[in-house]
Amino acid sequence: MKKKVIAMLLTGAMLAAGFSTTAFAADEKTFVYGTTGYSEEMGDAGLNPHDNYSGWSALRYGVGETLFKYNDNMEVEPWLATDYEFVDDTTVKITLRDGVKFSSGRTMDAEAVKECLDDLLAVHDRAPYDLKVDHIDADGLTLTIYTTEPCPAIINYLGDPYGAIIDMEYGVQGEGGSANVAGTGPYIATNVTPTQIDLVKNEDYWGGEVKVDKITVKSFADGSALTAALQTGDIQGTYGLQYDNYSLFDGNSDYTINSCATSRCFFGQFNMDSEIVQDQNVRKAIEMGIDKEGFCSVIMEGRGLPAKGAFPGSFSYGNDAVETVSYDPDGAKELLEESGWTDTDGDGYVDKDGQKLTINWLTYPTRLEQPKLAEYAQATLKDIGIDVVVNNTADHKTFAESGDFDVYVSSLTTAPTGDPEYFFTSTVTGAKNYGNYQNDEVTKLTEQLHQTFDTDERGKLAIELQQKILDDDAYFFVSHLNMGIVTKSNVTGMAAHPCDYYEITADLDVE
Repeated sequence: MKKKVIAMLLTGAMLAAGFSTTAFAADEKTFVYGTTGYSEEMGDAGLNPHDNYSGWSALRYGVGETLFKYNDNMEVEPWLATDYEFVDDTTVKITLRDGVKFSSGRTMDAEAVKECLDDLLAVHDRAPYDLKVDHIDADGLTLTIYTTEPCPAIINYLGDPYGAIIDMEYGVQGEGGSANVAGTGPYIATNVTPTQIDLVKNEDYWGGEVKVDKITVKSFADGSALTAALQTGDIQGTYGLQYDNYSLFDGNSDYTINSCATSRCFFGQFNMDSEIVQDQNVRKAIEMGIDKEGFCSVIMEGRGLPAKGAFPGSFSYGNDAVETVSYDPDGAKELLEESGWTDTDGDGYVDKDGQKLTINWLTYPTRLEQPKLAEYAQATLKDIGIDVVVNNTADHKTFAESGDFDVYVSSLTTAPTGDPEYFFTSTVTGAKNYGNYQNDEVTKLTEQLHQTFDTDERGKLAIELQQKILDDDAYFFVSHLNMGIVTKSNVTGMAAHPCDYYEITADLDVE
């Protein structure tokens, strides 16, 4: 009952103040934002950080904040916390910021944070494994977390979007893509749907003045429609612009392009249960038949960097630290022939025992680069005699989970916490290992990484782990994204960030 009363009071206050989900008063500062990064198929619709990847939306659109955040060098800094101390290998004491209120009006203290984290650990699919929490104590503004085993990356993980601190007394209003929460950020959501979020500024924001009165976030599935909306002025800023459309705005004084290198990577994983790609020669030939340089320079127009491994070269354990195969069509053909795949009927495709070598390439349309990568790979792999059938579907997760693919190509921010562990625990040994790749040594090294405190040693383990999955030809990495945000020139305070969060902040302004 208490949750409903708070929700009614907050809604009533918004209506009393004249807030509307559609109308903007003439004297208000408003901003309309278009994005391809918000949708149910991306798993981040709604604002409940305890549901799937919706914490990304809570952080991106200024509703939620975490105890710690990442600076431009992806180093951890306090945010809702002010300090922390490892009392011992399994105990960390965190001091919280004083004077912070939730948008519900409740004061944030250690008990409120404990309630939030307890719920996260009870319902989330990734957080319990990452954080290894045994129990949490709350005392005033001091939060003490006890873990079941050493968890060196716990502070990094507490900056993950799923760690956005929300008021559990207010609770989660609505479900799924319509879920709303009371966070501590500069904006309050008045309306949430799977395709649009309406925001008003938080007059009580602890972090200073919020400059824009109302914001509308609109989801776009079509890149051409997104570009057109920016050109016509229907939106004033965008994330996820199609890369061959950047030239329309580059050098135009009416627009500003802000970009930076990120750890978002476009990569493929092989289905190790698929009879065709169980042959390592076939997997390696596919890798050698994809022209990464061409894709990055021609298709992404230089806004992507060719990838060797999971992490970009800005990380000590990134691109330059690992070795993988290069684009080599002739070498790929030799590998296929070694495994008995030759073109016996002259149709341009290799075959064996009367069967053409056809691979099922699974991807999805929301990341606009991925269908383009599929088309590009389809052309270059044809040159070595491999037929690629592309399944570009919003229902990709169903196909991935059922194993109905030979190659699954997706994108992931591989180091969203500024630490290498996330990629391995989520995608190599965790829930996103859709290819069912198994290597006992990789599992053991991942567990070792999880318990290693020394930063240099963690980097060395990250290199060793990447090299092992590359040597097994279980994963291949195509491009690291140079992410861009394009706005009208009168928009300031909106910048791309290496972690791919923090899009809408209190710094946003419209002149």
